[in-house]
Amino acid sequence: WGTVGVLSSSRDYLDMRSALRLGGRILSRPLVSRALPRAAIRFSSTASSSSPIAVDPSTGRCSICKNPHCTPGAHCALGWKDPAKPNKASTMPSPSGPTALEAAAQVYVPTYVKPPVVFVSGKGCYLYDDKGTEYIDFTAGIAVTSLGHSDPGVVKAISEQASKMLHSSNLFHTAPAIKLAHSLIVKSTFDKVFFANTGTEANEAALKFSRKYARLHFGGDKEGFCKTEFIAFTHGFSGRSMGSLSATHKKKYRSPFEPLVPGVHFAEFNDLASVAKVMSSSRTCAVIVEPIQGEGGITPAAPDFLRGLRAICDKNDVLLIADEVQCGLGRTGSLWAHSAYGIQPDIMTLAKPLANGLPIGATLVVEKVAQAIEPGEHGSTYAGGPLVTHVAAHVLERISQPSFLEEVTRKGEYLIEKIKELDPKNEKIREIRSPGGLFIGVEFYKPVKDLVSKAMDRKVLLVNAGENVLRLCPPLTVTTEEIDKVVAVIKECMAD
Repeated sequence: WGTVGVLSSSRDYLDMRSALRLGGRILSRPLVSRALPRAAIRFSSTASSSSPIAVDPSTGRCSICKNPHCTPGAHCALGWKDPAKPNKASTMPSPSGPTALEAAAQVYVPTYVKPPVVFVSGKGCYLYDDKGTEYIDFTAGIAVTSLGHSDPGVVKAISEQASKMLHSSNLFHTAPAIKLAHSLIVKSTFDKVFFANTGTEANEAALKFSRKYARLHFGGDKEGFCKTEFIAFTHGFSGRSMGSLSATHKKKYRSPFEPLVPGVHFAEFNDLASVAKVMSSSRTCAVIVEPIQGEGGITPAAPDFLRGLRAICDKNDVLLIADEVQCGLGRTGSLWAHSAYGIQPDIMTLAKPLANGLPIGATLVVEKVAQAIEPGEHGSTYAGGPLVTHVAAHVLERISQPSFLEEVTRKGEYLIEKIKELDPKNEKIREIRSPGGLFIGVEFYKPVKDLVSKAMDRKVLLVNAGENVLRLCPPLTVTTEEIDKVVAVIKECMAD
């Protein structure tokens, strides 16, 4: 067996399975502890070439795996342990130490392009590699570790719950999940919550709930029912599983896996006229929109656009989904990004920062949507587990404090002023975009790939959001001193 792909959940596993031609061997959840939110896939890199497996004469079973069905002429699934074959563990590079990067190249499915650095620890806004080198992390794991790395409160919450219980499945209630759900509802304008493992899963649930709502309320039992379509937006990103990918605009993400889920139409972001062209009261069941597009270059929705979108949805009996997977939970200086626009979505999705790095997603809905869902129509084995929900409750309680959000707003304003000082005549920077808080897009006149690379050479981690946009989304706990250090490095890189 050649390569291993590790996914965050069995639902991701099924989506990957549907995207493959099934040339590999697929192992489902029993491969790993059911307490761990992941599934695994193993792909055969070549056809088995092991010699026929001998039978143990005393048992009549394969001498290697002891399986009675593994007979002479067959090839044992554990054939790499056959003394006649080299042991892979002896021929592959060690996964730790100086050969770790070589090992990574041999065992990962090549879905990412990563720099040649192996991180082993972190503290606050800093990461440390296996050589002890310190880096300032201004990405926060792509807007995930809002409280920074190894935050003492988060570590304590993990330890508290890990010593009690990790998993019980959604067949049963657990106290941490109830507490988190209660807190999310109390601190928002929604009525019910469904827990998921990731942002793409949260959006999958939103799409499914929308279709079920339309089916229940608008004649889904009648022949010719077609109120099943969605409207998404140019430059929007909803995820990589098949449903969420269908609502993601970028062609390079979509084209390798087409055909995708039918019935998704794209309108121009911030253009109500283009929405009206694809909206249909008889066909459209929901509109999914990011109040601030993350992958799309940190582009905020115009206030009139979101308010107008709400009005168009109401006029056509269409649900409005606010995708706050990246922009929600304090990133903009408001607890929820849509609240600054004075609108009420029917559904809101959350994920990235909710458990500060542990895998969790959430789909919050108003009562009328919740009432459309019946037991057994949707679910997840790992979602809402006691460990992640206990940690998420701690994270939510801290971030939702007014004083914390005020600090995020203040530090965001400080960072914007410092960036403006880098190019007062706008000779290199085209535009600085931000909805507020520590979610800032700096659009340059040329691609930022080289700038990101040069910053990493100077031990500062940055991330882009599109070809020409630098995405500044540090931990929400970043200090002004750390901001000054990073801005100084950006200045050096711009001068090169």
